[in-house]
Amino acid sequence: MELRLSLFGVKRSINLSWLARYRNATVVLASALLVIPLTVFLLRPAAVPDLAHGNVSGAQAMLSGWAKGDMIVLVRHVERCDHSSAACLIGSDGITDRSRSVAVAVGAQFEQLGLSNADIYNSPIMRAAQTASYMFNKVGTGEDWLISCKGTMLRDALAHKVAGRNLILVTHSECMAQLEKDLKLPGSTLGYGASLFISAETPQTPRMLGYIEASDWPSLANE
Repeated sequence: MELRLSLFGVKRSINLSWLARYRNATVVLASALLVIPLTVFLLRPAAVPDLAHGNVSGAQAMLSGWAKGDMIVLVRHVERCDHSSAACLIGSDGITDRSRSVAVAVGAQFEQLGLSNADIYNSPIMRAAQTASYMFNKVGTGEDWLISCKGTMLRDALAHKVAGRNLILVTHSECMAQLEKDLKLPGSTLGYGASLFISAETPQTPRMLGYIEASDWPSLANE
């Protein structure tokens, strides 16, 4: 490609083939800058689904799995006293007095699902033990693996899962985040009393179904 110029009778031509090469390189670079972020976006793991607020298919999968005894559920303890200005129930390492009602309400929702085919364990930390007491009227001696869970949460949960029986684990946000990590999912910011549901229908390939925040159970009942 040439650019021909004529000025005051003087003619000049400029070879612009080098510009074409740079233009092609620019197009390739611009395309790469668009394609790479798009590819990363499409390939990134999906966020953990919210089972409430109109997620009918997710809620139905959870209810079906619960009826068959396929569920592993991690439940975060309710509001901790040492992170709140609210009055403590008993001891500074336990839950707040006002959060008892939250634990009872979540427990009532699990009661409606049915607890006759469920095994319940809790972390040995006071706030988890108090939560289990008000939520399920049951306190275990405490399972160290529900607080010392770094890198082992999914493995230990599956080891405690009995075929045909749901498994409820009252634990901490760190252990819930570890399980998400074990399943190669992005971490969620789950509130006090939130529940994380995992299907262990096929133990070799456990599947995240989603979460329900403590205050969102009523919306699930309407679906």
